[in-house]
Amino acid sequence: MRIGCPKEIKNHEYRVGLTPESVHELVSHGHEVRVETGAGLGIGASDVDYRNAGAEIVDGPDAIFDDCEMVVKVKEPQADERAKLREGQVLYTYLHLAPDPEQTADLVKSGVTAIAYETVTGPGGTLPLLKPMSQVAGRMSIQAGATALEKAHGGRGVLLGGVPGVMPGKVAVIGGGVVGWNAAQMAVGLGADVTILDRNPEQLERLGMYFESRAKTRFSNKANLAESVCEADLVIGAVLIPGAAAPKLVSRAMLADMKRGTVLVDVAIDQGGCFETSHPTTHDDPTFVVDGIVHYCVANMPGAVARTSTYALNNVTLPHALAIADKGWRQAMRDNPHLAAGLNVHAGAVTYEAVARELGYEYRPFEGN
Repeated sequence: MRIGCPKEIKNHEYRVGLTPESVHELVSHGHEVRVETGAGLGIGASDVDYRNAGAEIVDGPDAIFDDCEMVVKVKEPQADERAKLREGQVLYTYLHLAPDPEQTADLVKSGVTAIAYETVTGPGGTLPLLKPMSQVAGRMSIQAGATALEKAHGGRGVLLGGVPGVMPGKVAVIGGGVVGWNAAQMAVGLGADVTILDRNPEQLERLGMYFESRAKTRFSNKANLAESVCEADLVIGAVLIPGAAAPKLVSRAMLADMKRGTVLVDVAIDQGGCFETSHPTTHDDPTFVVDGIVHYCVANMPGAVARTSTYALNNVTLPHALAIADKGWRQAMRDNPHLAAGLNVHAGAVTYEAVARELGYEYRPFEGN
């Protein structure tokens, strides 16, 4: 199979779909790999590194989108990239379609076969291709929130860990999954006063056993959520409904009861955000203020730590890429229903139920033929 890896063009996106080591694996399986010149510079990988791994280096994205049978990326294709996609081509990347009707319409129109990292499943309903980026984003959310809390950045001027004789900052983490767990780890490590909210009693038990007295757990109902958010200096939005838009758990009305300069970090922004007042921001301009509350809503947080993120991502995406390339996408999905769960769009139809429901498309499931 001819596989292409273009340079990412989203704002401050330094990750790359394939590392040189992943290219070497694909080439050793007999596949041809094309990499756009400069695609790996953000992770410290030069064109020479890719060439030594067996890739052909090409100038510009057209040689990839025009000729390659599978395109491997990190972030959702931007408008210019979507215009280059074609029927019969496989796109393998993060998509986050539910809150993005324009992207969905373009993918449907193109006829491309689009496989989304974030809906590929694992045993027990896990999301193994989303997990490493959730780990990165969860840990980064505390770094970003701590910076935004500084007075010079619009925050309350609170040091999360406090100092002797001064109380630490309060952190409320909404959602106790992978993002929330990792955010809580970082916040606890800084010495903050941490509360984790979740609706799953079993998850709350696991969190309680892990953190013991270092973090508090609380069942997430409306009253507990409102109280915890209003007491917090930093709120981390870490909720996820696989493939669907995130629920709006913090309303604009709730902002009035928060302390001025409180920081909200919306890690769910890729799925539309879990704060009513959220909208996507970039690393160029990461925050905005609504009613005195600072919002950090960067949609590609892990792109800022591109090397760590790219290698963590390739560790989990490469086995499926090899299966698709070796067998063809249809046979690979017949053999692995977990990969089949990643199919979001194919041949002009939406093939993921939550996306179809959110955006009003007819749902056409993959039937293996």
